[in-house]
Amino acid sequence: MSKPKVPGIERFEGPAGGWPALGAVAHALKGQMALGRETAALRKVNQPAGFDCPGCAWPDPKHTSSFEFCENGAKAVAWEATGKRATPALFAENTVSQLWQWTDHALEDAGRLTEPMAYDAATDRYLPIGWDDAFTRIGAALRALPDPDMAEFYTSGRTSNEAAFLYQLMVREYGSNNFPDCSNLCHEATSVALPQSIGVGKGTVTLDDFALCDALFSFGHNPGTNHPRMLSTLRELSLRGVPIIAVNPLRERGLERFASPQHPTEMLGGQGAPIAQSYYQVGIGGDVAFLKGMMKWLLANNALDHGFIAEYTTGIEALCRDLDATSWDDIQVTSGLPRQDIEAAAAVYAKAERVIVCYGMGMTQHRFGTRNVHQMANLLLLRGNIGKPGAGIAPIRGHSNVQGDRTVGITEKPTPALAEAIRRTYGFEVPLRHGHDSVAAVRAIRDGRSKALVCLGGNLAVAISDPDTTFPAMRKLDLAVHIATKLNRSHLITAKESILLPCLGRTEADLTARGPQFVTVEDSMSMVHASQGGLKPASPRLKSEPAIVAGIAKALLPDSKVDWEHLVADYDRIRDGIEAVFPIFHDFNRRVREPGGFRLYVGASVRDWGPGGKANFLVSPGLNEDLRLQADGVLTLTTVRSHDQYNTTIYGYSDRYRGVEGRRDVVFMSADDLRERGLAHGDRIDIESCLASAEDPGVRAVRGFTAVEYDLPRGSVAMYFPEGNVLVPLDCHDANSGTPGYKSIPVRIRAAADA
Repeated sequence: MSKPKVPGIERFEGPAGGWPALGAVAHALKGQMALGRETAALRKVNQPAGFDCPGCAWPDPKHTSSFEFCENGAKAVAWEATGKRATPALFAENTVSQLWQWTDHALEDAGRLTEPMAYDAATDRYLPIGWDDAFTRIGAALRALPDPDMAEFYTSGRTSNEAAFLYQLMVREYGSNNFPDCSNLCHEATSVALPQSIGVGKGTVTLDDFALCDALFSFGHNPGTNHPRMLSTLRELSLRGVPIIAVNPLRERGLERFASPQHPTEMLGGQGAPIAQSYYQVGIGGDVAFLKGMMKWLLANNALDHGFIAEYTTGIEALCRDLDATSWDDIQVTSGLPRQDIEAAAAVYAKAERVIVCYGMGMTQHRFGTRNVHQMANLLLLRGNIGKPGAGIAPIRGHSNVQGDRTVGITEKPTPALAEAIRRTYGFEVPLRHGHDSVAAVRAIRDGRSKALVCLGGNLAVAISDPDTTFPAMRKLDLAVHIATKLNRSHLITAKESILLPCLGRTEADLTARGPQFVTVEDSMSMVHASQGGLKPASPRLKSEPAIVAGIAKALLPDSKVDWEHLVADYDRIRDGIEAVFPIFHDFNRRVREPGGFRLYVGASVRDWGPGGKANFLVSPGLNEDLRLQADGVLTLTTVRSHDQYNTTIYGYSDRYRGVEGRRDVVFMSADDLRERGLAHGDRIDIESCLASAEDPGVRAVRGFTAVEYDLPRGSVAMYFPEGNVLVPLDCHDANSGTPGYKSIPVRIRAAADA
């Protein structure tokens, strides 16, 4: 029996990439009305003398080509290099209340912000303001706070190392460590868990290691949409016979087949190259059970590297006791997979000498994200697959410099070493108390303990969980400052005083009196390289992010120990400061000018496990069994990004590989789960969260969405981010990392009340 026809829903049969990807690039360029400008930018993306793609943090190959970009990277470049402009006329014609009714896509599609704007409550409009006036008002408002910790300083991962370093320097001289950051919302579990396991919070592999590995395991990520340049690497592995094992609740086309636009035979053939040899659709939240099952099989078959374990690790006895106490029945029920599938995956792992484990936010954005990361590290340590060529752990980050921001000091947890290095270099004392992460920042704003928010990029109000709490809280602020290239919804949540500061984009030339400047970024594999835009700025009124930070700092800190104008006149001086504070950047200015840049030291890559001297097997009791509650009608929901989306940026309404076109109001469900609830493909449904909040016990629900039958494990459902954020209370997050549980939301689903 065929499924009923649902508007905007049609199964996609092709591979990832291919002709549809090229067509989408052409459509994106045409839609932004600056074809010449955008194509000029694409010729420079990810090139040694060009700019780093703002689309993702996948590393660049050593020998780049003129086509070293992907579909979604091209969309990101087109979105920034657009010919559209959000001039003061836009705000003169529309009140903030009217703009609030626009979709998130329409807000950003209005184009590039062109000059500073300040909110006027009397007219409910943003009005133009001069740069000096804006800086003066921001500085005065921040100085008026009784305590520096009453201000929050958010950072987006697309911020350069230079801007981020200046930002943390300003905030720490001001007297606060409140650094809510986009890391808190994505890979914070990595930053917390990996140092506990292997002594460093970063991946241990380089791009060269992929050419040497003889098995790859992919957990909880969708490279076809979120980092498509990775598909070329996966294709190369597959074609040389390396088994790729995908472990993911949804079948994602980018992990199944890929037609590379750089290989005409694949484009003409239409089917593309196969990617995953085996695809295990683990139930949402069942990854720990899957991993423990693999490790239990390795233990039973004595497939361990005993020499590595004895020399380099500690804690194996406790791990073995935990695995012995874990039953196969529980593993199967909680993972949603039969024992033979898990054992087959373990056998592939045991046969390989060099294994890489890649993972994404499908592993970290849980209330138990740190446990997931610990168990992946355990799996690799059992066979010595960390610290040798062709093997290691690879957290695949999203933002193109989210890792670099942290490396240069964006952290709410300063160390004594950092404080001393700043004091020695710049002459002021740094507070050592812990500041706020993103969840703590919103709580402080909600409770009235924080009264100011400065955002260096991003769309915090939309990205974080629980908008029903976050939006009203942010409207109580005394000051909200947003440094941005484009308009987004966070800018419309106005405080008593709200100011928009437009900045240069990654694609644009940054000129100071001393000549053209470049910035630097760090990718997912700890490679640091230069990024230099060449396009004419979208407006002569734009300033660079470093210049804006320096302007705020001078107004905020009239007696500052830092010569801000001197630093931003020549970014080499900022890099000299980074090197002085963080010796890991030794010889920074010389090394970053080498083609391809340089790699930062990652101790675990060479089996240097940090101060403890050993890597640690860490036990996570249980299997996250609380998620498997289907007996009383509860399903587990994960949020996902569409193919036409980058975090909160909605480029359009096409989720091509999942067969969705022109809409986002859908919930993906298995045929069994639909049938058990008396539902059918295309029915309108209500989704109600089962997450209880001690802070706000109200009902959280999304109503009137459309059920779409999809290949998912029984008991697992999915919907888009950020539409699903309303289902996650602010206090429902990983206790260790603070990351909201976007990927493991217990819900009940029923026919829409007004159906």
